[in-house]
Amino acid sequence: MEEGEMEMDMMDEEGEMDMMDEEGEQESMDEDEKLAGDIDDGSDEAPELDGEEKSDEDEFESDEDVVTAAKKQALDQDDGEIMDDIDTNIENKRDKVISDLLKKEDLGLIQMRLKENIKILSNFKDLRQGDKSRHEYMDDVMEDICQAFDYNKSLVELIFDLFAPSEALEFIEANENQRPLTIRTNTLKTKRKDLAKVLIQRGVQLDPIAEWSKVGLKIYESSVPIGATPEYLAGHYILQSPSSFLPCMTLAPQPGERILDMAAAPGGKTSYIAQLMKNMGVLVANDLKKERLKSLNANMHRLGVTNVVVANYDGRKLPHIFKKFDRCLLDAPCSGLGVISRDPSIKVQKT
Repeated sequence: MEEGEMEMDMMDEEGEMDMMDEEGEQESMDEDEKLAGDIDDGSDEAPELDGEEKSDEDEFESDEDVVTAAKKQALDQDDGEIMDDIDTNIENKRDKVISDLLKKEDLGLIQMRLKENIKILSNFKDLRQGDKSRHEYMDDVMEDICQAFDYNKSLVELIFDLFAPSEALEFIEANENQRPLTIRTNTLKTKRKDLAKVLIQRGVQLDPIAEWSKVGLKIYESSVPIGATPEYLAGHYILQSPSSFLPCMTLAPQPGERILDMAAAPGGKTSYIAQLMKNMGVLVANDLKKERLKSLNANMHRLGVTNVVVANYDGRKLPHIFKKFDRCLLDAPCSGLGVISRDPSIKVQKT
């Protein structure tokens, strides 16, 4: 009985296992058929899986697109900045043109007012307007000169201390005219005609200054720097304005005399005095400012002046140091006003 029951149980178990095997085989066949169906669809691409990353080539193309877009954006930005700069430059040029036009108009009005006020000052009693004082007119004139000619006010005041109003304006206007460069021949080393011949050969166009001067030359044009020729470096001439000749000619120093140049630096007049003395006698070249003695000494050596004694004293002490002089030259205050046409920077220097 027991053996029969055991056989029956074993048969039941074997039947269940056979059924499970048949179901597994059927599921396997179904999956194979499904896969075969996918292949038969003709698709060469493998099915994409969720979460699969892009290939390196796709990433590279994506980076190139980003770089290209960034470059385009940068170029667009640069173009915008360039256009902004162009607009700004155009606007600045337009403003400058307008400013220049207004300045010219203002300058014309200033000059008209300046001449009218100068005319009133020349006949103040009859031409004054209302209760305006002479001092107020003078202030207006000096203010207009500062604006019209770009002068420092303290320098304008100095000029008006030296000249009458009409003469002061003539002096200031004359300084606006460019004057020819002039040189003085150093007869201690050469003659004027010999110097002129050499400079003409170097491409310099020149003429004698005037009949009253036997040493001056006027330079019109030059293909070489006048202040750097071999003749200049050798001391055959010095750059000097004709107005500086006159004090020395008026002094009329003689060979063998004792001469004092009380404000000598940088040595233009001193060297001419030595030249008129033919390097004979004693010439004391004094200057209050020690730093100016360097240029004075340099010019004396270059020009071959040998009868000079360079000193650095307050002029008031000189009588206690040197007992006697035959002649004395004092060029005071030596403000440099005579060379404004050559050096406009003097206009704004403090006096």
